[in-house]
Amino acid sequence: MANITRYDPFEVSDPLDTLFRGFFRPVRLDREAPQIRMDVQEDETSYAVHADIPGVAKDDIQVTIDGNTVAISAEVRKRAERKEGEKVLRRERYFGRVGRSFALEHEVDEAAATARYQDGVLELVLPKKAAAAAKRLAVQ
Repeated sequence: MANITRYDPFEVSDPLDTLFRGFFRPVRLDREAPQIRMDVQEDETSYAVHADIPGVAKDDIQVTIDGNTVAISAEVRKRAERKEGEKVLRRERYFGRVGRSFALEHEVDEAAATARYQDGVLELVLPKKAAAAAKRLAVQ
């Protein structure tokens, strides 16, 4: 069966006019840094954070707690494993530093917080700081 095409009487059919069509189109680079994806859960006494950080050694992960703000950063190091006569056809894995910070509703007790990294998942248990009891002053 023949292909049906629409005829446009105003179309320029000169091959030189269509030679550079699309040549000056902006180029899109896929160099976007990956995000740390995470789940945050809360109960009465603590927060539980599960963050996906695959391909990172546990020594290259930093967790910082400042009041109710938690910051997670990690560095993925490039491994120089190249054999003689081998050439790279495609490179999609990210090498560099990635980080994320977020604020929680309650302040976190830094001394009692724990972190565990296993199978590419960072698990944080962040206990809430006990609220200071109100102190009543006697008026003299």
